[in-house]
Amino acid sequence: MATHLKEVDHYIEQSAEFARPILVHLRQLIHSCEPLVEEKIKWGMPFFEYKGTLAHLASFKAHCAFGFWKASLMEDLDEILQKKGRESMGDLGRITSQADLPSDDILKQYIIEAIRLNEAGVTKPTPKKNQVIVPPMPDYFKKALAENPTAKANFADMPPSYRKEYILHLEDAKTEATRQRRLDKTLIQLTEKNSLNSKYKKP
Repeated sequence: MATHLKEVDHYIEQSAEFARPILVHLRQLIHSCEPLVEEKIKWGMPFFEYKGTLAHLASFKAHCAFGFWKASLMEDLDEILQKKGRESMGDLGRITSQADLPSDDILKQYIIEAIRLNEAGVTKPTPKKNQVIVPPMPDYFKKALAENPTAKANFADMPPSYRKEYILHLEDAKTEATRQRRLDKTLIQLTEKNSLNSKYKKP
């Protein structure tokens, strides 16, 4: 028989009225797939564990979230997992009602897959320390570099940390005029080979 943690009961009771039926439904689905799932509270949210962490729930003022711990390793045949979504803190996007959820059959398939991954001992890859993630290049920057082969080549030769710095500097501009000024200056810096050698060029 599924074991319900009192702290999770309390979390649901304290959630907004719209959120309670959503949280209760997702909780029941998880336990229906594996009665031995255990509940815990981590980082102030309900977590579900079975031979490792499976998933978590979260409730906010205007939406709920549901996430799989190993979403990045799961097959997504129904294309419902939003693995890059930061706003929702979950893999199903912003959930404001049960109508936002996939069908129970689809959700159960995903839950069972998460359980099987844990049973097989599959682990998430450990992120590389100090790994720099370069943001996507804005279209206007791509176009400007395409028109300036020297700047494009020098930018591509930079370490990831400097490419990230340039992109964030451009994207942080509050107005179109400021962004254009920054873009013009960036192209000059990227084109000036001497300053690039001294400051940014790899040895």
